[in-house]
Amino acid sequence: INRLDQQIQFILEIDKLKSVLRRTTLINEARRENSAEHSWHIALMAVLLIEHANQAIDLPRVVKMLLIHDIVEIDAGDTFAYSGVSKIDQSAKERIAAERLFSLLPDDQAVELRALWEEFEAMQTPEANFANAVDRLMPVLHNYHNSGGTWRESIVTLEKVITRVSPIGEGSAALWEFTQTILADAVNRGLITR
Repeated sequence: INRLDQQIQFILEIDKLKSVLRRTTLINEARRENSAEHSWHIALMAVLLIEHANQAIDLPRVVKMLLIHDIVEIDAGDTFAYSGVSKIDQSAKERIAAERLFSLLPDDQAVELRALWEEFEAMQTPEANFANAVDRLMPVLHNYHNSGGTWRESIVTLEKVITRVSPIGEGSAALWEFTQTILADAVNRGLITR
């Protein structure tokens, strides 16, 4: 199989990400968001919000990271952040998925994209921290602007939300401050249980 055939095979395979539904509903509450939409949205968020990163970062690296970070959900599915599913079990499923999906690519691209996926998961670089910041901010914006969305539906407490989204501060102090303001107002409006 030649290089172009491998690339086309991967492109066709990742179309399946459009069918992976997340628990988050769109801001207009018309339907649930799919993982491909989520990846596009946060990649564009990174482009727009890069000036708020804690330090200088490589934006193209962040955008690539965000575009591929949820590809593993094609095989592993999307896990609701507040579901209580074991992070160890989900991580194992995602690693198996990463192995299969990235192996469809030519070796050099497989290595590059797998490394970006691993970097995002590890949250050890400025780029990964900023990528994780926008990844965690978007569901906050959705829930805040759609009457509490999954927070209300699943009776999620403020403590659980803060635990989930506090890594935003590692990528952007400004976005973390903004998030805390939103969360305080969400509590006041009854969108999150205290």
